[in-house]
Amino acid sequence: MSVRGIPHAPEADPRTVEVDPELFAAEWETWHRDKDARLASEHGFLAITGLHWLSAEPQEIPGAPGTWSTGPGGVVVELDEGTELVVDGEVVRGRHLFGVIPERGGIDAVWGDTVIEVARRGGNDVVRPRHPGHPLRVAFTGTPAYEPDPRWVVTGRYEAFDEPRPTTVGASVEGLRHVYDAPGRVVFRLDGRELSLTAFNGHAPGSLTVLFTDETSGVTTYAANRNLTVPAPGPDGAVRLDFNRATNLPCAYTDFATCPLPPAENRLPVAVEAGERIPHERGAVA
Repeated sequence: MSVRGIPHAPEADPRTVEVDPELFAAEWETWHRDKDARLASEHGFLAITGLHWLSAEPQEIPGAPGTWSTGPGGVVVELDEGTELVVDGEVVRGRHLFGVIPERGGIDAVWGDTVIEVARRGGNDVVRPRHPGHPLRVAFTGTPAYEPDPRWVVTGRYEAFDEPRPTTVGASVEGLRHVYDAPGRVVFRLDGRELSLTAFNGHAPGSLTVLFTDETSGVTTYAANRNLTVPAPGPDGAVRLDFNRATNLPCAYTDFATCPLPPAENRLPVAVEAGERIPHERGAVA
């Protein structure tokens, strides 16, 4: 399929990675199956039943016991008599202070078969119950994706900034902002054009993550963002970008996520017809 006149795969480039197509497809299938399994795990993102913003005023939260509030000392829950939570392996009753949670941090409290996530996002304390019986999780049938194609695997180079650059980005929740330190950018070629993406630190040591949109965004792929993990650069700064592994963030599936949006400069002027497409849950394009 062609989008806005852009061909299905990028033009050949001398730095395109050579791979065995059959092995490549098999490894991609395993990766994609495992990624969806984590998403739909018993207490994964598809199990979230609500996103609740805390204030100084105690509030009841559907799917969670007691009343919840926050203040200078952090998040507090007041449990009814006879009700208990398990936090860090310890049973708590009555009043429990979770303390000040760092930005992008979180603590899980277990209540029966429900996990109650207590977290901090964009300077705000939030509570998100995760119930395995949530209809979104139960009905999940997998994420649509383009067929894996080795031509979407390219090499590029990593260019570190002199110092990490604090980068403010928007979020899937209106009015929310996230700030990340960008250590550098990745530079590569697609369709004969040199392109670049501002990179943030990844989860694995030395790895990078890039948030981006492209000419398929809102057409065949989720409009707000996609994410690509880039393995740690080599000694010479060489990086490998496999756009077949461009993934949706949780906000592509649920309104109860606070996902960051890409930096403004990470809008690619080409159609990346690789990786995950618009989820069925958002009305996927055929």
